[in-house]
Formats: sequence, C-alpha cells, structure tokens
Amino acid sequence: MRLMGLDYGSKTVGVSAVDALGITVVPVETIWRKEENKLRRTCARIEELIKEMNIGEIVLGLPLNMDGTEGERAKNARAFAAMIERRTGLKVILHDERLTTIEADEILAENGVAKSDRKKTLDQVAAVLILEDYLNGRNGNDNFHG
Repeated sequence: MRLMGLDYGSKTVGVSAVDALGITVVPVETIWRKEENKLRRTCARIEELIKEMNIGEIVLGLPLNMDGTEGERAKNARAFAAMIERRTGLKVILHDERLTTIEADEILAENGVAKSDRKKTLDQVAAVLILEDYLNGRNGNDNFHG
C-alpha cells in the first residue's frame, strides 16, 4: 500500500507519494484550479492518481497557526479531507504542516531554482515535506485524524 501526501491550498494542491519500493517520497504534480471552491476536477485528478499509483492512504497537511490553533485554512483543509474520504473511501490523515511552504521555498532557492519558477513546484515540494515528516514521526503523538 502506497501513501500519498497532499498540500492543500486555495488554488493548488501539491501531490507527493512514496515511491513504488516504499523507500523515498517523490513529488508527483501540482493540481491547479481557477477558483478556490471549484474542487470537482481537483478531486477527479486525485482519484486518477490514486488508481494509477495504487494509493492506500492519504496524508493531508493541516495548516495550523503558529500557536497550534486552527484558523480558516485548517477548517478548509478538514473539509477537503472529509470530501476526499467520501469520494475515495480512503483514510485521510491530517498532519501538522506548519512552515512546510517556507521550508519548500528555501529548498528550491538553495537548489538554484529561480524565484519566478518556484511556484510551479513549490506545492509538490511542500507535499513531499508533509509526507516525509509524517513518515518520520508516524509513531509520535503529533498526528491528527478527522
């Protein structure tokens, strides 16, 4: 069973997955949409990727505030998680994603990616970081569900 990582944003969803050998987390793609609440195509693409890659479980970044509280973005992520669970029948694990986008931007900058080109892969890299962090701390108590 492979794991998929998702970084849910207002106009994009970054997608990552554990490779076929179960060794490393790799970026998959960024799913773009024109309007925040237009999720039908986004969900359909996620469903296609789940089938193509034989995904058995999903880890979705939960954007908590720095003090650990939940704001509007976290509520939207929870609603998206519930929608994905309903549509796919797969368990969606919510995982604290504080600072992953900043870290992803730093990684891209360190690797010489021009600022103008970073948005193309920023969300994929953030999704990789979310999934890697989940896998590294899977036995910890900082994971959320539901």
